[in-house]
Amino acid sequence: MIQVEELSKVYPGGVEAVKGISFEVGAGEVFGLLGPNGAGKSTTIGMLTTTVTPTSGSARLAGHDVSREPIEARSVSSVVFQEAVVDRSLSGRRNLELHARLWRIQDARIDELAESFGLEGLLEQPVDTYSGGQRRRLELARALISAPRVLFLDEPTVGLDPRIRHELHDLIAGLRVRAGLTLLLTTHYLDEAERLCDRVAIMHRGELVALDTPNALRAALGSEIVELHVEGEGERMLARLREYGVASDAAFAVGSTLTLPLAERGAAAAIAAIQALELPLAQISTRRPSLDDVYLQLTGGRLDEAA
Repeated sequence: MIQVEELSKVYPGGVEAVKGISFEVGAGEVFGLLGPNGAGKSTTIGMLTTTVTPTSGSARLAGHDVSREPIEARSVSSVVFQEAVVDRSLSGRRNLELHARLWRIQDARIDELAESFGLEGLLEQPVDTYSGGQRRRLELARALISAPRVLFLDEPTVGLDPRIRHELHDLIAGLRVRAGLTLLLTTHYLDEAERLCDRVAIMHRGELVALDTPNALRAALGSEIVELHVEGEGERMLARLREYGVASDAAFAVGSTLTLPLAERGAAAAIAAIQALELPLAQISTRRPSLDDVYLQLTGGRLDEAA
């Protein structure tokens, strides 16, 4: 449903925002695109939604080339932006009616979508009276007025409290089943990516540095991790652990926290070897790998800190 081949974007001044990335998203798949600000994520979405012109390479939505057939590509896709685009002074119904008129859609679809998104009792009220979660539901309903085949979600739950985020997760997950949609979402919440996405791609400095299922990405770090909090410079401590063969190349340090994936050595043996070096440890623990560990290893920083 989405085909990206060697897609790149170079801005004036020689800034390479996206460096020849390639990936495909199958029909009905939920695909996550992760990356800090400046990674090229927003530029990629811009090219896929025809608002940014690629420098080279190609991208297709349901077979339509976004550069040569922008109108056709837009006709099969829709976008829910991070910032609200509904008119808060108008009622929910009026917002949906205006969008339906642009797409020449019968108003009957408005009531159908309102019921699906739990908005039927709110449609006559001004959007300015809606809560953040209710506005997000209206944005989703608005995006589906045109019955798209591909839906882009840009940070769909940013700024919402945990309970509302959880409700929207269920709603977004149901879109694939109810509407047969292909979804591509960007997010700064790794738990959101793990819960919603069949596969995730991680971007860093304009390149794709990982692309797989969340389970496969975690499995690449092994089944267990030893995490150390040290007193002193983490990188220096990590170098010492590597010198004595305790830490592999997969280990990494962020500040004073060291993360040691265990591919071969067991946790008990690894901890014994670490303690034998008599490092200045503040804390030592074991746990299972997370998608956050994958992201830290590949980019060197936490996703939420880079937002």
